[in-house]
Amino acid sequence: MKTAFLHINAIRHSRRLRVSLMKKLIKAGLWSVFGVVVAVLLCNWIVVLTTRHKVFFDVSSLPSNDVGLVLGTSKYVARGKENLFFKYRMEASALLFKEGKVKYLILSGNKEAETYDEPKAMKQALTKLGIPEDVMLLDTAGYRTFDSVVRCREIYGQERVTVISQNFHNARALYLAEHEGMDAVGFAAQDVPNGYSLKTLLREYLARPKAMLDVYVLKPEAGVREGE
Repeated sequence: MKTAFLHINAIRHSRRLRVSLMKKLIKAGLWSVFGVVVAVLLCNWIVVLTTRHKVFFDVSSLPSNDVGLVLGTSKYVARGKENLFFKYRMEASALLFKEGKVKYLILSGNKEAETYDEPKAMKQALTKLGIPEDVMLLDTAGYRTFDSVVRCREIYGQERVTVISQNFHNARALYLAEHEGMDAVGFAAQDVPNGYSLKTLLREYLARPKAMLDVYVLKPEAGVREGE
């Protein structure tokens, strides 16, 4: 009888330990999630706060630079639908050239294959908008924003540039440019309607902490392949 009683107590004690351990793990997990969320929000706040004075929305107030760095994106989204980020970015780039705010354009994006070539698509779109081909330089190794910014300085020797993208994207690009020692400003292309691409905006929220990791911790090397 005594042995059975001790066995039951041991089982109860084991259960209490498991429950206690589970509670501790859940609590630790919740605190970890909270910490990650706070870190992501803090990184976003820092990136936006430190660069917002460099982003311009009005062409007339934008300082002139010889070179505009156009950040790439896909021309189409799902099911072959036109990507408004791409469309508005190209229109902004053409506007700056025609207004004399930039003299040359570096079209930096990803070229995964002959059938997917962001710089080539940008060049074709800008040509249709009346931009001369001889003022456009294609950087096909702009796999991500970090590569585009670093290559602009290290491969193409530019220290003063106008970054052309949507406002939310410019913040990260300008943050990277500042830490590359570049004197850069950004021109905000027309934004897309609210809810048009929540996935893109969410990805940007996560990309900003990654940019800070690249700057301070990882310090990766940008692609070294020459553009066209």
